[in-house]
Amino acid sequence: MERHVVIGTAGHVDHGKTSLVKALTGVDTDRWEEEKKRGITIDLGFAHLQLDDGLDASIVDVPGHEDFVRNMVAGATGIDMALLVVAADEGIMPQTSEHLAILQFLGITSGIIAVTKADLVDSEWLDLVVEDISELLNKTKIKWEKPVAVSTVSGQGVEELRNSIASVARSVEGRSQTDLFRMPVDRSFSVAGAGTVVTGTTWAGTVSSGETVRLLPKNTEARLRNVEVHGRTEGKALPGRRTALALVGVPREDAGRGSVVVADPSWKETYRIDVRIDLLPDVKPLTQRSRVRIHLGTAEVMARMTPTHREIRPGETGVARLRLEAPLVARFGDLGVVRSYSPVTTIGGFRVIDPWPPARPGRPSDDDRRWAQDPAARIEAVVRLSPLASVKTSDLPVRAGIPPNQIDEVLEGITSRKLVVLDGTLFLQAVIETQKKLGLAELEAFHRTSPLEPGMPLEAFRQSVGVGPVADHILETLKGTGRIVAEKGTLRLAEFTSTLEGTDRELGEKVETLLREAGQLGITAGEVSENLPDGDALDLLNFLNRCGKAVKVGTDRFYDPEILKGLVKKVVNSLRREGTLTPADLKNELGLSRKYMIPLLEWLDNKGVTVRSGDGRRLGPKADSAI
Repeated sequence: MERHVVIGTAGHVDHGKTSLVKALTGVDTDRWEEEKKRGITIDLGFAHLQLDDGLDASIVDVPGHEDFVRNMVAGATGIDMALLVVAADEGIMPQTSEHLAILQFLGITSGIIAVTKADLVDSEWLDLVVEDISELLNKTKIKWEKPVAVSTVSGQGVEELRNSIASVARSVEGRSQTDLFRMPVDRSFSVAGAGTVVTGTTWAGTVSSGETVRLLPKNTEARLRNVEVHGRTEGKALPGRRTALALVGVPREDAGRGSVVVADPSWKETYRIDVRIDLLPDVKPLTQRSRVRIHLGTAEVMARMTPTHREIRPGETGVARLRLEAPLVARFGDLGVVRSYSPVTTIGGFRVIDPWPPARPGRPSDDDRRWAQDPAARIEAVVRLSPLASVKTSDLPVRAGIPPNQIDEVLEGITSRKLVVLDGTLFLQAVIETQKKLGLAELEAFHRTSPLEPGMPLEAFRQSVGVGPVADHILETLKGTGRIVAEKGTLRLAEFTSTLEGTDRELGEKVETLLREAGQLGITAGEVSENLPDGDALDLLNFLNRCGKAVKVGTDRFYDPEILKGLVKKVVNSLRREGTLTPADLKNELGLSRKYMIPLLEWLDNKGVTVRSGDGRRLGPKADSAI
């Protein structure tokens, strides 16, 4: 299987990085006339290094001058291993130490040391330089191979260095092809017939020619016309390669350095990130509102920071929120570099612990240390710190930093006990339980205040527990356990029965009497209120209607059931005798005015007892069952 690695150079200006890359690859990475004139690398350069069959590398040659450290950081992001270059005639220099710090902040774990210009010093001096280098490197977290003395003039050590590079490259862990595709852009230019071309190191995932991609943070959509790796046209972009993408439909100004090419729709830009910051010793503390420069991927933005505690002191670690002055594209676990506003110097590094934190969060704490090692704890924390304690599962690959193909497996182990997945959204089980208790309490209160109602309106209950999938889940859970009963658009506790008690019982009996006294004219709530000023007439009438002790006809008139049955019988018998009768005919038959007759006939139509026939009525399909 073919292996690819990305190697980044590091070291002080004029220590021979570019000459060394040319000796290894035959490529002069100084592209600009100014670089050749000044003899130093200003911008990023790139070269392909074939190590052996099935193993090749991309070398990113970065500037060593302190004025161009921003370019160095842009090139160092996404590399797999470091090639530290130290000139034998000068040894360790300030920029060497800064580059080492940056490499560690970016999570580089493997490296090779080339001691260049070995032809300019004697063996004793060379030994002293190697000793100094080893002493410095032993303090870092990077695993370094034994230093190799090199001369690009005589060719001394070049082949040995190539073999050392190959040995380390074989041990580098390959990048995931199944993760989300992401490629930070470090260069962009226009090519006639190809459109806008962007280059960078593919961090993870794959994308094929013909697919649609987006450039963030401009959120510009483009079609991928062509993919090139080391100048060769390829069908797809693979992780761990220096890649050029020809894009159709995107202006060059939307694709500058700091942009990110993505394919999955879940990616989005952010104006704030929560991070864990490691400060170097001998720097100023970071306090509330400190203004800093943030380097993430190939982007550099200014930011104001708010530490969780009062400040982060030199040599210490702390959690902070960064409010960005320009948008970034970030993911959980991303590593970046912090540089001071003025004077501009590297002061620390950071790890992203939330790329999309809410505006008013439950702030992260020291617990985030274990999130990186425990994906389940990470997901729980992301949900807990989010508004309404909920997160879309589609956000987890970016927000929790978990490859999409691993999400389901992680969720299986935690959803049954702590999280609930509802309609593609994760909720804390504890929050669901709280809302469930709230809903039951609201239902109990409704029964106390409205004892004559059959139950609480369904939508009112849903709003009390949270609309959408949460409400649906709580409803189904409570119904499944028998705690509540749903009937005709209402909900009630299983043990609740609507009854008339005490004073209401007496009032109900009086209403029944009024219904009988009203006869075939029926009675309205307003008419009942005139006789029962202390009772809620409409509630009582509706209750009697539900109990079968009253019948509602039309919008506001109620009848005694037996009296209404007699009226219906008269209508049915008249229609059997005559076949068809007009409302005026029926009014005369029943002795009712139009005020009472029309609502009664409409009610009979709705019941299927009568049907319209021209201007009159005839018997309907349910006439026989009505008497």
